[in-house]
Amino acid sequence: MKIGICMFLWTTRIDPEHESLLADIRATGFDGVEIPVFEGSEKDFAATGRMLDNLGLERTAVTAMGDSSQNLISSDPAVRTAGVDRMKWALDRAAALGADRICGPLHSTLGHFSGVGPTPEERAFSRISQSQIAEHAAQCGVTVCLEALNRFECYLFNTMDALGEHIRSIDHPNIRAMYDTFHANIEESDPIGALIRNKDVVHHIHISENDRGVPGRGNIPWRDTFAAIDEIGYDGWLTIEAFGRGLPDLAAATKVWRDFSESPEAVYRDGFAHIVRSMNIAKRN
Repeated sequence: MKIGICMFLWTTRIDPEHESLLADIRATGFDGVEIPVFEGSEKDFAATGRMLDNLGLERTAVTAMGDSSQNLISSDPAVRTAGVDRMKWALDRAAALGADRICGPLHSTLGHFSGVGPTPEERAFSRISQSQIAEHAAQCGVTVCLEALNRFECYLFNTMDALGEHIRSIDHPNIRAMYDTFHANIEESDPIGALIRNKDVVHHIHISENDRGVPGRGNIPWRDTFAAIDEIGYDGWLTIEAFGRGLPDLAAATKVWRDFSESPEAVYRDGFAHIVRSMNIAKRN
């Protein structure tokens, strides 16, 4: 098992100025960090990868599709092609970073709604887009981990069952699923069952409290969650995802209007201790 933290808590772009923070994250005990991929050249991401290597930190990648002109489920083939090209762009940078996976709501445009639920045609367009993305992902050695999001952020995939069924229909090893405790807490009538039922496609897990604050201080059913993680034999990343108000644009995008913790340090230090303690309990039971 590897424990990571998403850098969204501080930034959407890693620079040398973050080296001291990254060093403290490593000193806390984290195995790695999740690096946002939104801007920058392959050379920039390769340099970030070297900095992480020097600090002894592994890494995963995260991004989102935020432009409706690149919607991967659009009925317009040109729009879908633009979305596939954007994903190829992100995959190239994830590979330069040295990440073996990139996660996020990478199936449709974040925050874009049609006014109705997903249609069979949109799911078919998604299969076409994801199959094209999968081939490039395989060439890069990167796995795409699609995320089911709550109904207020997307409409294509809100539950793990819907996402899992879709991923199985794509049937490509480089297109997998991410389980996020925050979204599951909103959308799943049985968050634990949703994880267990879809264990065959889950390749990445986000540890996120119900308020996006410090893991372990809210109402996520952590004991049952970690017991299920142990039960299904998951041995990948457990990555903390939390948000703050440090970056106004990111705070607006994630609807963060108040502080959820006394400090970012509390999030990653207490969050790390929470994961270690919870996994130890799960293994003893």
